[in-house]
Amino acid sequence: MAGGKEIRAKIKSVENTRKITRAMEMVAAAKMRKAQERMRASRPYAEKIRNVAAHLSRANPEYEHSFLEKRENINNVGLIIVTSDKGLCGGLNTNILRLAVNRMKTWEAEGKGISICAIGNKGLGFMSRIGAKVKSNMTGLGDTPHIEKLIGVVKVMLDAYAVGEIDAIYLCYNDFVNTMKQEPRVDQLLPLSGEQLGTAKGNWDYIYEPDAKQVIDELLVRYIESLVYQAVVENMASEQSARMVAMKAASDNAKSVIGELKLVYNKARQAAITREISEIVSGAAAVG
Repeated sequence: MAGGKEIRAKIKSVENTRKITRAMEMVAAAKMRKAQERMRASRPYAEKIRNVAAHLSRANPEYEHSFLEKRENINNVGLIIVTSDKGLCGGLNTNILRLAVNRMKTWEAEGKGISICAIGNKGLGFMSRIGAKVKSNMTGLGDTPHIEKLIGVVKVMLDAYAVGEIDAIYLCYNDFVNTMKQEPRVDQLLPLSGEQLGTAKGNWDYIYEPDAKQVIDELLVRYIESLVYQAVVENMASEQSARMVAMKAASDNAKSVIGELKLVYNKARQAAITREISEIVSGAAAVG
């Protein structure tokens, strides 16, 4: 059995760790509320631009954007992976990366080439370690992501799609359901399908200024960027929620460990006292 001094040192170490995890839990809770507000605030814009894109895609049939054209042969696939920059958030990044790897194995088995756009340090590091082809990346978004920072890495993938280097683009991220549940998912970005755009209600048409081609070209690019931004804010809300839950579990575990160590310490202390009393009694008996 370890000595009393060693046990006291372990108790002190675990108590210090518990203070850190408690602080991280409270910080994550505060950031989670802000991240959820940002996520909910961006949803109406994403929904509205989706509706407008659905109307425009059907309102001007004489012009069909390349994002709407289905390609017969899918030889090369682009995958945009959204992860966190930091760890200590439970299995959040592990789950999304496992889903991405499984999907990549399926594509590789079908003989398709894969290009990666990594948003988040964890995803970039993992994809670099497994030797994936990283076409673009973005890290250090901070607690308040801005769509301006995402435009560059997304444009690299869109340009590759436009020139035929990539035949389909998918988006992989954690969807925020509630504080206790975050679902990893893979959505198809390009080509845009009717299921993604939704069904336009009624027969809509617009007066285009300057012209239909330029308006639709710009709008669909903005639409894709809004989807990626929404995925980033959803993933960020998921990250803070997962971190808060993970740190609470770590704090609770530390409390249990401290209780067990104190019990061991008390037993060791009691054994030492009993041994000393026994020695005193034995010595007195020997003298007597």
